[in-house]
Amino acid sequence: MTDQERRAADGGAADVRQASRVILLDPDDRILLLHGFEPERPTETWWFTPGGGLEGTETHEEAARRELAEETGITDAELGPVLWKRRCSFPFDGRRWEQDEWYFLGRTDRTATDTGGQTDLERRSVSGLRWWTVEELSASHETVYPTRLAGLLRTLLDEGPPSAPLALETERA
Repeated sequence: MTDQERRAADGGAADVRQASRVILLDPDDRILLLHGFEPERPTETWWFTPGGGLEGTETHEEAARRELAEETGITDAELGPVLWKRRCSFPFDGRRWEQDEWYFLGRTDRTATDTGGQTDLERRSVSGLRWWTVEELSASHETVYPTRLAGLLRTLLDEGPPSAPLALETERA
C-alpha cells in the first residue's frame, strides 16, 4: 500500500492525483464514453471519459495518449488543446480519490475500440464503451462525469475550443 492509499484508508487527506482525460470525438462529433461501475456494487453505474492518472514523469499529454490507448485501443487520435480543468473527489474501489483533471480535445476517424489494454481494475469496473451524440447525452438520465458534460460538449461543438482551459466547478461524490 502506498503512503497516499494508507492516508486515504485511515481517513486522512490523500495526495492529489494528477489525471488527464480525453474528450474524444469521431467524424460525426460523437463522444466516446466508458460505462463504469463500483466493483463491489455493479448496479452503481456511470459514464465517463477515457483517461487516468499520470505515471512517473509523464506529461499530461503523454498520460492522455497512454490512457486512451489502454482503455480504447485508439492510438491515432489527434490531440488538441486542454479544454477544461477540474478538481474532483470521489469514493471508488474502497478508497477516496482526490484528483486534478485536465480534459484534452481528441479527434479520431477510428470508431472501433479494443479494450485489451485495460488494467485489472478497469477490467473489474468497466462494462463497455459507447459513442454518444450530444442529443443522446442531453436526453440521458444516466449519471455522466463531469456532470455538465452534455452542455459543455454542446458549447464546444457550437463555439469551438476555448482560448484558455475553462475551470469547471469542483465535484464531490
